[in-house]
Amino acid sequence: MIEILQAVMLVMVAAGALAVTRARDRVRQVLLLSGYGLLLAILFFTFQAPDVTLSELTVGTVVLPMILLLAIFKVRRGERGREE
Repeated sequence: MIEILQAVMLVMVAAGALAVTRARDRVRQVLLLSGYGLLLAILFFTFQAPDVTLSELTVGTVVLPMILLLAIFKVRRGERGREE
């Protein structure tokens, strides 16, 4: 039964990676990247790696997307300031 769950998670992770790379809008891409990090954390959990799961949850699901979103908004604000 666990092998089926692992296979399903591998397919979902592959689909998530494809969704992240196919997204055109930067904000949507970052949000998909956060969901992809969550899928990876679940995958690591199914492979019984709790330490890697916790690391992926904090870094891949929360911290990295937050940093990227802040950078995107700061760049957009700078572009608007130059236009005015």
